[in-house]
Amino acid sequence: MTNEERFIDLYRSKIRREGADKLLDFLRSPQSDFFTAPASARYHSACEGGLLAHSLNVYDCLCDYLARRRVTDLYGLSYPEESVAIAALLHDLCKVNCYKTSFRNQKDEAGVWQRVPFYEFSDPLPYGHGEKSVYIISGYFRLTRDEAFAIRYHMGFSGNEDPRSVGDALQKFPLAFALSVADMEASYFMEKN
Repeated sequence: MTNEERFIDLYRSKIRREGADKLLDFLRSPQSDFFTAPASARYHSACEGGLLAHSLNVYDCLCDYLARRRVTDLYGLSYPEESVAIAALLHDLCKVNCYKTSFRNQKDEAGVWQRVPFYEFSDPLPYGHGEKSVYIISGYFRLTRDEAFAIRYHMGFSGNEDPRSVGDALQKFPLAFALSVADMEASYFMEKN
């Protein structure tokens, strides 16, 4: 099964909210590069299909985190499968249509200049990171408060937000903490360049 097939299967089987089909139609349309975009310009999953692979990795990491005995028994965290799928699979929609391929000159091993491709970030809708993903999703279907805060604060303390706001959000909405852990695990351990 390809990453695209797995994503579509997970999406259709887990996300049943009214309007979800229209968001999936958009992601699969020529107006979206979700299935081919990189996840970053030069860090994790900076390759064709990287955003899709990253979204699936975050889903797997989030499911694993939420299944831990300490998380279920001691912390009492439990979320519907739909919320887990929405938070993980859609947390980085803010990156759709933001990476463009450009070229630069670079010396190869023999010292000869070569024209090589690289990704550059160019955001057509500069609305922030997590909040932009929430904004995009909300145009198609309603998010629960837990889902919205998880997606909004999935960068944890590595974003540009006021640390007090981040700490408050992670404490009040544990799905946000869990998603940030899953996002970091995928980015720093699974997707090293």
